[in-house]
Amino acid sequence: MSKPLRIGIVAGEASGDILGSGLIKALKKRFPDAEFEGIGGELMLAAGCQSHVPMERLSVMGLVEVLSRLRELLEVRRKLRDHFLADPPDLFVGVDAPDFNLKLEGWLKEAGIPTVHYVSPSVWAWKQKRIYKIKKTTDLVLSLFPFEAQHYAPTQQSVAFVGHPLATKIPAGVNVAEARKRFAVKDGETIIAILPGSRGSELKYLSEPFLETARWLSERVNNVRFVIPAANEHRHDQLHQLINEKFGELNVQLVMKNSREVMAISDAILIASGTATLEATLLQKPMVVAYKMAGLTYSIYSRMVKSRFISLPNLLADESLVPEILQDDVTPDVLGPAILKALQDDAYRSHLATRFAQIHEQLNMDADEKAADAVVHLLQSRGVL
Repeated sequence: MSKPLRIGIVAGEASGDILGSGLIKALKKRFPDAEFEGIGGELMLAAGCQSHVPMERLSVMGLVEVLSRLRELLEVRRKLRDHFLADPPDLFVGVDAPDFNLKLEGWLKEAGIPTVHYVSPSVWAWKQKRIYKIKKTTDLVLSLFPFEAQHYAPTQQSVAFVGHPLATKIPAGVNVAEARKRFAVKDGETIIAILPGSRGSELKYLSEPFLETARWLSERVNNVRFVIPAANEHRHDQLHQLINEKFGELNVQLVMKNSREVMAISDAILIASGTATLEATLLQKPMVVAYKMAGLTYSIYSRMVKSRFISLPNLLADESLVPEILQDDVTPDVLGPAILKALQDDAYRSHLATRFAQIHEQLNMDADEKAADAVVHLLQSRGVL
């Protein structure tokens, strides 16, 4: 190429930032002068991506919640469209955030720009007909999980299963003793990790019930400590205020980030449904998965979802490995006993460890490199390289 490879890329939240940064690094190994611009978080910026707006402006979840920010989101997308149409990149990659990215991909593909969608939208769970929109807007789907490609067969969509980068980054055997030493875990102390999510809407609906469950557990589990990793300073401040106001008597340790280390030292995890449940799976940790959202949003979603499961460990195993507690059931009386089982049932814990190890092996494919290979193949097929 006579000029550096130029790639547009947009991620909408922390999990997409991880994927996007890994892809950028892998592509830069092949094309050191490649340029990346769009929207990304701290990791993508560190990898060399120029972000037109802060990624946090896209991090919004739920139908009702999106409506309050719709005008801003549409304006950001329109400006990106105009920018990339005026100065076309060699390729555009939408990392997850399908409601935002697929429309943008469609505009760019129509203009002749090759498009990639990294992370298959949950067409296996709901909006199955979205495969036809994806075919129209996207040249290549990079899927993280092996069960996804079959759902695109009706459109003959080009799909590359790349595995998940976390399966490569998190070792199959974790040095728990070293991690527990860093957190000064005492002999006989029980550690329960609490991860209510990184989005504001998740904290709104899950942080208090999770802490109420911690109170319930503290009355039944001796020598217990609850550790909560905050995704950023704003979330840390929110959680710190809530703990001080309502849960000051609990043995709670609030830390900045370090969610993987917190999960590694834990004996069980109370966790919001999302990518963090995959990390917990790869760390082979018993968990209870919960989710709660605005009542109207849940009413709409619950009628649309077709999948048996919502959590990644259950979806990947195609069986009910971990409890999934939803909406009105997100209470201490339901969550508490489930956590007790995760702590105390040795046969259950052994079964989880075996199945989680199998999932780890299945996903460990060096995803960053596989994704970069698939992107290069697309560029070669389009005559860009």
